[in-house]
Amino acid sequence: MLHDKMAKALNDQMNWELYSSYIYLAMASHFEQINLKGCAHWMRVQTMEEVTHFKRFYDFVTARGARVVLSEIKAPPSEWKSPLDAFEDALKHEQEVTRRIHRMADLSLELKDHATSSLLKWFIDEQVEEEASADEVIQNLKLNQDAPSGIYLIDKELGARAFTVPPDVTV
Repeated sequence: MLHDKMAKALNDQMNWELYSSYIYLAMASHFEQINLKGCAHWMRVQTMEEVTHFKRFYDFVTARGARVVLSEIKAPPSEWKSPLDAFEDALKHEQEVTRRIHRMADLSLELKDHATSSLLKWFIDEQVEEEASADEVIQNLKLNQDAPSGIYLIDKELGARAFTVPPDVTV
């Protein structure tokens, strides 16, 4: 059984993961409107990742006998000045996710909740990848921000990103 404080933190994170999916979907829509289909695709894949993160938490919380409590999800921003601006916002968002995961990991240690600690280890590792992925795009955009052909090539590359549902996540 989950400690009440841990269940609340996990529920808060589940709702944050859904908000994350909203942000990335809003970014995808923005990129669709400015005809950067590859960037839009990258963001749609990111949206699906966030939903699987939500599901991983959901399955864990219910397996531990706690209730999933969904709350209202605020509307995300809908426009960005440039592709670089959008990806910088994505990185800032992922850094906030990392801070939140670390706070939950600290709480799991405080409560001696080893099962939750094990779950959060996966998310800690995942956040390293999430931040690196966004930062890689940012660095490429910075190198090419004054070169439309470079932005075009980056957009094409981002369109090749693939998503696979992890085998341990139910859909």
